[in-house]
Amino acid sequence: MRAARGAFALLACLLLPALARAGDGRLLATGGASMVEGSAGGGLVPWAVLSGYATREQVGATAFVTRLDLPDYRLDAHGAAFTWHNRLELSVARDRFDLGTLGEAIGMPGAALRQDVFGAKLRLTGDAVYGPLPQISLGVQHKHNLDFAIPKLVGARRDRGTDVYLSATQVLLAGAAGYNLLWNVTLRSTDANQLGLLGFGGDRGGRRLVGEGSLALLLDPHVAVGAEYRQKPDQLSFARENNASDLFVAWFPSKHVSLVAAYVSLGEIAGLRDQRGWYLSLQGSL
Repeated sequence: MRAARGAFALLACLLLPALARAGDGRLLATGGASMVEGSAGGGLVPWAVLSGYATREQVGATAFVTRLDLPDYRLDAHGAAFTWHNRLELSVARDRFDLGTLGEAIGMPGAALRQDVFGAKLRLTGDAVYGPLPQISLGVQHKHNLDFAIPKLVGARRDRGTDVYLSATQVLLAGAAGYNLLWNVTLRSTDANQLGLLGFGGDRGGRRLVGEGSLALLLDPHVAVGAEYRQKPDQLSFARENNASDLFVAWFPSKHVSLVAAYVSLGEIAGLRDQRGWYLSLQGSL
């Protein structure tokens, strides 16, 4: 908890000089939203774009809050990100997964699993909008599980781990019947169970390479609809870990605020099947 507070305080100090300089130069919606782990992207998948709208001469910042309600669980996330000259993104997020039905079944009503996520993303080459090639970025997400007793009991090996990913994103202007079309592909190396909320590593293996993808159609400059898919490593034999997917609608009334609503399918979680529900995320940008 102290580490998370310290990171947020440091990030706030970094953001103070940015208040008058955050960018107007990038197209609306091209900064994406904030995923549950804090990086710029969709709700489930990081994209190669960096958070906010800062150009190469500017710095920018975002903050977000997210809730996902499932039949037997609830996920709450919040965090912030800082972008330097459209080259480097630094982010921090706190995820809290309320165990709901499972907590009551194991005699721990109100129990939750929490983790802190510290991220960095470097734009390597390209531009998501301008130019013939996609934007390509390399990212890391270091995760620390704060409630490891339950993950350890079900077979997780460690309370922390680091995901490394490579993303490619491109916006095809008028690419689909006159509408702008965004595509993203992410390749991730991870040993996280249920994004890290159930610890890292397991009795069925360790680090694995998984694929993720997003597709979004920009109906007008303010509204986008799309879908995402995210593979997960499935390393704990006590319960199957399914891949995740969503269908989303994103609204960008201005460059300072965005709202994303989605219908999310996470499959089976800790033996409880058919975990599908509604996701809502609000982001503010400077």
